[in-house]
Amino acid sequence: MIVRVPASSANLGPGFDSFGIAWQLYNEIDFQIKEDGVEISGCAEEYQNEDNLACRGFRRVLERCGVTFTGVAIRFLRCAIPVSRGLGSSAALIAAGVTAANALYELGLSREELLLLATEVEGHPDNVAPAIYGGLGVSAMDGGRAITRRFPLSDSLRFAALVPPFELSTALARSVLPAELPREDAIFNISRGALLLRALGDGDAELLSFAMDDRIHQSYRARLIDGFKTARIEAQECGAAGICISGAGPTILCVAEHPDFPARMETALELALPGWEFMELTPDLDGARIAAM
Repeated sequence: MIVRVPASSANLGPGFDSFGIAWQLYNEIDFQIKEDGVEISGCAEEYQNEDNLACRGFRRVLERCGVTFTGVAIRFLRCAIPVSRGLGSSAALIAAGVTAANALYELGLSREELLLLATEVEGHPDNVAPAIYGGLGVSAMDGGRAITRRFPLSDSLRFAALVPPFELSTALARSVLPAELPREDAIFNISRGALLLRALGDGDAELLSFAMDDRIHQSYRARLIDGFKTARIEAQECGAAGICISGAGPTILCVAEHPDFPARMETALELALPGWEFMELTPDLDGARIAAM
C-alpha cells in the first residue's frame, strides 16, 4: 500500500504551534505487513530502524486499537520533502504511518482519531493536522483531545519557500524561545493571528503584510538562520506581501499576490544567496491519501 503525504508549514507568523498549511510537495511511502519484524529501505541508513517516525506512527495505531504488531516493511519511494528544514518532514512520516496502519488493518478510524494518535507521537498538532487533513488549519489541544478546523485560502495568492542549504533542529529552535512573554506581546499575536486568517482567505495583500508579524518566536529563531535578513530583504523587494519562518525554520515562507513574484524571487535568490533552493508552493487540499494498494 502506497501512502502519499504532503509537506506543511506550521506557525505562519503569529500562529505559533497552532496554524498550519499543507503543500503539494509529497513523500510517497509503501507499507506492507510483515510477520517477522521491521524492514525499512529507501531512506538514509540512520533512519532504517524502529525509531523511524513512519514506523512509530504505524505502531501507535495498532497499540491503541489492541492489534498485535508482528512487523512492517516500509519502503520510501519518493522523498520530496526536505528533512529538518521546517516543512513538516517529521509530521509527514507520522501521518503516513497512522494512515497506512488504519487502512491495512481495516480499522475504520476517523481522521479525528488519526490526528490524535499522530499528535501523541509528534507532540503537537500544528503540522500533523494539515498533513492529515490538507489545506489551511488551526489546531489546539483540549486535554487528551486534538481539535482542528480548516479555513479558506484565496486562489489569488502565490506561495514560495526559500530553503537554505543547512538544517535546523526543532530542539535548538525551541531552546532559544523565552519562557515567559509580556502581556502586550500575547495581545499582539492574538490580534494578528485572527487578522492573518482573514487576509489569507480574502487574498488581502495589504493586510497580510501587517498580520504576518509575530513576537513569540520569529525574532529569536531568525538569529539561527544565516542569511535570513538578506532573504527577507530580497523577498520584500520582489513584492512579497508576507514573510515568515516556516515551522521552526530554517526555511522562509513568502506569500504574494503578483503572478510574476515566483520568477522574480527565484532569480533574486540565486544571485543573493547561492546554494539556497527556491520552491514555488501550491496548497494541498486533500492531506494524506492512499495512492495505490
